[in-house]
Amino acid sequence: MFTGIIETLGTVEEIKREQDNLHLTISSNITSELKVDQSVAHNGICLTVVALSQNSYTVTAINETIQKTNIGTWQTTDKINLERAMKLGDRLDGHIVQGHVDQTATCIAIHETNGSWLFTFDYDATLNNITIEKGSITVNGVSLTVVNSKKNSFSVAIIPYTFEHTTFQYFKIGSKVNLEFDVIGKYVARLHSLK
Repeated sequence: MFTGIIETLGTVEEIKREQDNLHLTISSNITSELKVDQSVAHNGICLTVVALSQNSYTVTAINETIQKTNIGTWQTTDKINLERAMKLGDRLDGHIVQGHVDQTATCIAIHETNGSWLFTFDYDATLNNITIEKGSITVNGVSLTVVNSKKNSFSVAIIPYTFEHTTFQYFKIGSKVNLEFDVIGKYVARLHSLK
């Protein structure tokens, strides 16, 4: 379980393909605090630490993860958002995030708005995921509030702190991102579809 509040950025150091799996080696300033078997959200993708070295650690993504996320497009030197799993009893500063990416989206607009930024994303609405105005959404692991909710797109307003401390600073028109829709909204949508 995660909150969508990003702790730090990591750097992709190495990518190895083994059959349908990707083994990614990541360097970060939290590496020394990690242990094997620990879950870490990488751009919103919950991955298990499988190996540790002095300054980096390795995680493995299976084909299911590669197909549903943007992890297959990552390259060495790419920066990624990192968040360790919540501790029981911690404050829930963002919203309930599982680290299970529902689908990807494409950044279609970026507007600087006098001290903040408005990012707009387009996604495939045929997968039956929804946003609601002022609801929660996770973009590359960042817990955000939806504005301009539409059937296949939404926007998020980014404050300077979030821009500077997450991968939003690297987004361009056409950037592919991971989305995790609000878990409560997913249950409501599923119940509605069963009627």
